[in-house]
Amino acid sequence: MRKTSALLLSGLAAAMALAAAPAMAQSKGDWTLGVGVHAVDPKSDAGDLNGSALGLGALPTKVDSSVRPTVTFEYFVADNVGIEVLGALPFKHEVSIDGVGKVGETKQLPPVVSLQYHFANSSKVTPFVGLGVNYTKFFSTDSKGALAGTKLKLEDSWGLAAHAGLDFALSEKGALRVDMRWADIDTKVKVNGANLGTAKIDPLVYGVAYVFKF
Repeated sequence: MRKTSALLLSGLAAAMALAAAPAMAQSKGDWTLGVGVHAVDPKSDAGDLNGSALGLGALPTKVDSSVRPTVTFEYFVADNVGIEVLGALPFKHEVSIDGVGKVGETKQLPPVVSLQYHFANSSKVTPFVGLGVNYTKFFSTDSKGALAGTKLKLEDSWGLAAHAGLDFALSEKGALRVDMRWADIDTKVKVNGANLGTAKIDPLVYGVAYVFKF
C-alpha cells in the first residue's frame, strides 16, 4: 500500500465525523477556492533507461514521493459542471537507479486544468469526477551519487489527468474534500546531452483540502 494513503484516510475520517452539516450546492457562476495538502506518489517503477551512452546497460529507474501545499480554483460554467485549475508549491523528488542508489534530485510544478462534474444530491456528501490536461515543468535538476559532475536534465511533460473525490459539507459555503488524481507524466531523461530514454512517472496524487464557495 502506498504510504501516502494515510493522508487520504485521515481526511476521510474527519469528514465522516462532520457529515451532519448542510449541503454545499454548486450553481452556474459560482467560484470555489480549495486550500490543502497533496502527495505526489510516482508509480514504483519508472521503467528502464538506456545506459549505453554511459557505457552501461539497462538502468531501472525510480522517483520518490513528495508532499506539498496545494490550491485549486474552480468556476462553474453550468450547474454542477466546473472548470478547475490546480496549483502547488514545487514538489521535490529524488531520482534513483536500482543497484546504484540516488543519482539526482529535481523539482517540478504540475498545474492541471480539468472539466469536472459534481453529483449533487440530498445528502451532505457530493462525489465528483474530472478529466483534464496536466503540464509538468521540471527545474533545479541536479545530478548526485554515481552521476555527480554530469548534467542531468528532465524534459517537461504534457499528458492527461483524471480526478475523483468526495466533498463533505461543513456549511452552505464550505466543505472538506478528500480526493485522488492520476496524471500521465513521461519525461525524457538526458545526461550530458545524451538521451537515455523516457521515465514513466505516472503518479497518483492523494490529498485533503478545505473548499470554500464564493
